[in-house]
Amino acid sequence: MPAKGTQDTKGHKRPEHITLRTATPADAGQIREIYAPYVRETAVTFEYEVPSEEEFARRIARTLEHYPYLVAEDEEGQIVGYTYAGAYYERAAYSRSVEVSIYVKATLHRKGVGGKLYNELEKELRERGFLNLTACIAWTDEPDRLLTHQSPLFHKHLGYKQCAHFHKIGYKFGRWFDIIWMEKMLGEHKDMKQASGMRPA
Repeated sequence: MPAKGTQDTKGHKRPEHITLRTATPADAGQIREIYAPYVRETAVTFEYEVPSEEEFARRIARTLEHYPYLVAEDEEGQIVGYTYAGAYYERAAYSRSVEVSIYVKATLHRKGVGGKLYNELEKELRERGFLNLTACIAWTDEPDRLLTHQSPLFHKHLGYKQCAHFHKIGYKFGRWFDIIWMEKMLGEHKDMKQASGMRPA
């Protein structure tokens, strides 16, 4: 029988078996369910409206054309988190850089799901020849229920360093929020052959 997992002090189930795989557009519904509370209840994302399931399917398909998109499933086959990479910027000279994003089911924060997802994402990005990881993270000097410091601390724990801070750049829930950029290097920056439209494998 599959492991049933353990529970934390709040009674939330801690999955003991997490399986990672590449996302497909068919996962859009479950991914949307994870993302929706971040839109409706937090300033973690600056979107105002939850995208439709169809829009999520399009986003997944578009990302998979060039970048990894991964989901984490629990022992019951339910998606409990996801992560993906995208272009940092579309100009050719940025071809070895990506922006990464991650969302985990709220009841499973600090239970190892995010770390497993990011470690696998980094592995795939490294194998494809990407060198620079960037993360754009909402920030407030006074954390509360709308925005905590959990994401910056999570990224710092995984080796990211803050490299920029933009002040009062996003407006949501009647408040202005900052963003910080954090970065992580995956490899050595060597001379590269310049080619039009060059993109890592």
